[in-house]
This record gives sequence, C-alpha cells and structure tokens, in this order.
Amino acid sequence: MSIRHGLLALLERGQMYGYQLRAAFEESTGATWPLNIGQVYTTLGRLERDGLVLALPENEGGQRPYEITDAGRAELALWFATPISRTDRPRDELAIKLALALTTPGVDVRAVVQSQRTATMRALQEFGRLKRVDDRPDDLAWRLVLDAMMFQAEAELRWLDHCEA
Repeated sequence: MSIRHGLLALLERGQMYGYQLRAAFEESTGATWPLNIGQVYTTLGRLERDGLVLALPENEGGQRPYEITDAGRAELALWFATPISRTDRPRDELAIKLALALTTPGVDVRAVVQSQRTATMRALQEFGRLKRVDDRPDDLAWRLVLDAMMFQAEAELRWLDHCEA
C-alpha cells in the first residue's frame, strides 16, 4: 500500500491535519506500519502539488487541515478498483536471503531456515495472543490486518518447510 493512497483514503473520511492522519493511518493498519510524521507531510505536499488534496487555512491550534479534492477522489477510486500486481509488492527479503545463503560458502542454510522458523513461530504466537486479547472486537480493519499477518506467517512456515525438504 502506498502512503499516498492511504492518506487519500483517510481524507475521504473528512478533513484532517498531519498528526491526525498519522494516528489514523497507524490505527487503521493496527500499528503494523509505523508512519514517520515527516513522511506524512512530504506526501501531503506531493498530493497538494498534484491537485489531489487541498491545504486549508490553519485552525486556532495552528494545525493546517487538508481535504481531498475531486481529483483525489478519482485517484482513490482508481486505486481501490485496480488489483495489486505481484510485481508491485515489495521484494521478499527472506527469499533473497535464502537464495544467497545457498550460494555463499560457509553458510549453514539449515541454521538460517531454523532461525527464521523460530522467529516466525514467535510472531505467529504473538499474533494469536493479540487476537485472543483483542480489546477492539468491533474493529474490522484491525482484525483483517491481524488475520493477514497470521496467514502470511503461516504461509512462510509452510514455505520454510518446503525449503528445508
């Protein structure tokens, strides 16, 4: 997901200033993607330059709210309507690490796999704990993000089993 589209989606809810956008972004993603406030303001600057958001006058507290424009709504609708391509996803660092481990002299590939398996199992257990003690049972966005992380960890464990075999 791009920060650009995430901010547009949040602004579709209503006007917000930078710190509100950052907090809403992190809440929507279950804090799995911490966002630097500098990234927020840099992205807002680009969105404004591209005519996708409009900076409003500062409020009494000195914050400058932003709102989405019609062009921003069109961009957001296109983003939601366009499937994510496999080539648009970030590189898989684990696959690269194991591929290089196989061809690097002196690397114990089984130890690399086992170390990753242990870390992934711990992460999966933590996700399960978070799901059991979920203090936001009505927060569908958080539950979907948590489920996605669990499914990805489970898939990674299956892939590690495949690599070891």
